[in-house]
Amino acid sequence: MVPMPGRWWRAAAAVAAGALPCLAFPAPALWWFAYVALVPWMLLLRSAPTGRRAALEGWLGGAGFIVAVHHWLLPSLHVFLVPLAALLGLLWIPWALLVRQLLGGTSASASASASASTSAVRPWAALVLVPSGWLLCELARSWQGLGGPWGLLGASQWQVPPALRLASVGGVWLVSLLVVAVNCALVLLIAVPAARAPAVAGVTGCAVLTGVVWLWVPRPEVSGGLRVAVVQAGMVADGPTSAERRFAAEERLTRDLAGQGVDLVVWGESSVGGDLAARPDLAGRLAALSAQVGAPLLVNVDAHRSDSPGIYKSAVLVGPGGPTGDRYDKMRLVPFGEYIPARAVLGWVTSVGEAAGEDRMRGSAPVVMDLPGGVRLGPLVCFESAFPDMSRRLARDGAALLVTQSATSTFQDSWAPAQHASLAALRAAETGRPVVHATLTGVSEVHGPSGGRIGPALATSASAAQVYEVPLARGTTLYVRFGDWPVGAALAALAAYCAVRGARSPVLRRPAPEPSAPPARTARG
Repeated sequence: MVPMPGRWWRAAAAVAAGALPCLAFPAPALWWFAYVALVPWMLLLRSAPTGRRAALEGWLGGAGFIVAVHHWLLPSLHVFLVPLAALLGLLWIPWALLVRQLLGGTSASASASASASTSAVRPWAALVLVPSGWLLCELARSWQGLGGPWGLLGASQWQVPPALRLASVGGVWLVSLLVVAVNCALVLLIAVPAARAPAVAGVTGCAVLTGVVWLWVPRPEVSGGLRVAVVQAGMVADGPTSAERRFAAEERLTRDLAGQGVDLVVWGESSVGGDLAARPDLAGRLAALSAQVGAPLLVNVDAHRSDSPGIYKSAVLVGPGGPTGDRYDKMRLVPFGEYIPARAVLGWVTSVGEAAGEDRMRGSAPVVMDLPGGVRLGPLVCFESAFPDMSRRLARDGAALLVTQSATSTFQDSWAPAQHASLAALRAAETGRPVVHATLTGVSEVHGPSGGRIGPALATSASAAQVYEVPLARGTTLYVRFGDWPVGAALAALAAYCAVRGARSPVLRRPAPEPSAPPARTARG
């Protein structure tokens, strides 16, 4: 049967509506748009004539969101991004059904047989459960095997100080909850006139919570600081000698830091192309640089290890005497970019896009490094800055400074560098620790303990060494102390809703059959 024209229109609208939130993220960075971006999609879902149709439009919208937020992957994944988005889009089906159930006018609970009390409760339940359902989608796709927590809706608020303060209480998860709650309240205002009171109360509640957090949650207490230099080599043409030419550029830029009194020099991801144990010439040049500048260097080695099989991406601290022994091997690798999941089955993607020809090896544990003067440093490598739990773990282990070494040169002219750099603001606000985001080719940034940017960013066009006065902070944030409690609260709310729905199910409420009467006896004469 040929689908009706109206169905084609709704399908296209679902894809487009799901893609809208991408405008809230860098590079457009229309942070305010996040608070209305979900409204068209939710209005479409609430009007779905059947649950099956809502599920389809939730899936299509989710796929549209993934493609839009990750469109810069097209040069490396090519058409493979589309089936990947279709797979991840399935995660939005439960949320779509929840939107239709709680906000729609065609659900069973909105039928004429529904009680007035149930109809009155639905808008209030929607303000809690619809954001909780969205957070469940974000939690599921945050698993590293599905691509990790890139493009979480709360991350679009990286430059909004009140939102960063919320992140210090409940991480990026709490920010996502409030953003979706505002979208939900707007849908109620637009489409459900009888629910205007709950809608206004919901928006007011979000504003009051933000204000209370802004006024009463203590700010990080600054105590001391470091002069940290970020060395960004800039673009180097690919070729057999590209690693050596990049090293030489970083070496030249680092020499210019002599006499500037820096405490730490940070190079980007894959800044060293040879294992330092197997290349004493490289180790010697780095040691000489450290002695000349008067500070240790945190470099990143991307090479086969001489003491272990396979390629590792490792943050290595080098002092005037050579490598100090402090080394962190990247633990969470980028699917397809650094390893191929189920390579025996999916290895063919290397012939389609720029997927990893050889799998990188994983590190086994986080590492906190000791700098001269007693400051402790927690390194992360590239993709790992997207994971809130990793920076939280480093802060709990005593890191006073977080450093992310990154490389996005493959996506130089896309939204990826700005999106990646913005994550440093969230991680800084969550942990109350400054974050240095150092890249090979930009964007490099530094954010203070409250998440605000410090000094100028190094754009993708820059080849430079920039010194930053980085404030350190004492104490701990509520997020570091209590972790992902908004996720637990959202899951508890959804579980309670499912339990209530199950208890009201006609199947569960069907009375047990009465025992049949014993067979009648026939008297025989």
